[in-house]
Amino acid sequence: MKIPRLRWLIAVALLGAAVLNYIDRSVLGLLAGTIQKDLGISNDQYASVVNWFLVAYTLAYLFSGRLVDKIGVRASLAIFVAWWSVSNALTGLAQSVRSLSIFRFMLGLGEAGGFTASPKAVSEWFPASERAIAVGIYSLGGALGAAIAPILVANIAGHPELGWRWVFALSPVLAGIWLVFWIWLYRPPASHPRITDEERALLADNIKASAANAAAPKESEAALWRGVFREPMVWRLMLARMLTDPVWYFFQFWMPKYLQETRGLDQKGVAIMWMVFIAADVGFLLGGVFSGRLVKRGGTPPASRLWVMLGSACILPMTGLIPAMPTTGWVIFLAMVVCYGHTQWLTNLTSLVVDVTPKRILATSFGVIAAGSALGGIFMNKMVAWFVSHHSYDGCFYVMAFVHPIALVVIWGLRKRTTETDAPPA
Repeated sequence: MKIPRLRWLIAVALLGAAVLNYIDRSVLGLLAGTIQKDLGISNDQYASVVNWFLVAYTLAYLFSGRLVDKIGVRASLAIFVAWWSVSNALTGLAQSVRSLSIFRFMLGLGEAGGFTASPKAVSEWFPASERAIAVGIYSLGGALGAAIAPILVANIAGHPELGWRWVFALSPVLAGIWLVFWIWLYRPPASHPRITDEERALLADNIKASAANAAAPKESEAALWRGVFREPMVWRLMLARMLTDPVWYFFQFWMPKYLQETRGLDQKGVAIMWMVFIAADVGFLLGGVFSGRLVKRGGTPPASRLWVMLGSACILPMTGLIPAMPTTGWVIFLAMVVCYGHTQWLTNLTSLVVDVTPKRILATSFGVIAAGSALGGIFMNKMVAWFVSHHSYDGCFYVMAFVHPIALVVIWGLRKRTTETDAPPA
């Protein structure tokens, strides 16, 4: 049976994977105070646990993209989801800082792959005018998962007969359902048995590019990696993610603790974070819509992404106002604005990578670029732990107010970059 608009069903499946990804990573931050008390963990030790996740995340970004390029999106994403779901379930068995760090390290090894496989799927299934929307759809799964996680935590961890460990047991159950659907659904458009003729015609350029890449002479691994690392574009985009992605990590891993320690909320009160992550969902979607419209009006994809990112860079200095807010309500409102601006930025930064990178090394290059995200997160965790221990959270918000404008200066020249089909060989 043919499925009309099959590409959008694939986008929904990628969304589902991202929801699982962010539920699994977010619950630790939401349970941080409870777990620290139960296991006797200090703030510095908590930062180290999160950093073990990010160290693994960095390593996995570097090599998971290469795995995606080698074995394809279908098999690689299935492997990643299965691995990270089992790893998250094991977190519920942790008895010490050491075991907690090991299980979060394992989680990081799997989770990075979700965000190297998904851009590759978008490059195969969506024309340039729809790519940012598709990226926005699966990216909003991050904020949606982070919005669902507080509700799960409040209902499961707060249950008198369950407790925090049972929150982690949900992961393999949800992942098993998703895996069955994914294995049934995904194939490349050229060989998919359920694609319509109309959709195949729409994706003709993508199919031709994939066929040309498959027929091209194979490079040695050493030559391929040299090509990736010698490309200035890769370093610029990597630096942009290193500077700006820590803002998103902060709101996942530290904002719940800030609300508890500085604003006086209890474990159930932290569930208000769902509002922040819903605002982030809106940013993921509208960021793709806005740049997609600019492309349809004749703008080049890279320039369209960067103009929308300029709008975000004008919003995000509002982060520095959060410490001065007199009530928790105003804190949440500003956090919603900030997360909206950041996710609008992130959707277009991801789409920019897809626009300017040759398909044959897209996942590999994306993994290298995204490793900057994890490295930035590692530095951020240490910085936050230092600020909290020696001063307060205020300095963290002041620093975050400046990173997006700086990153925009770094990558602004890419607005004139040719699209991936015209890009020189890496």
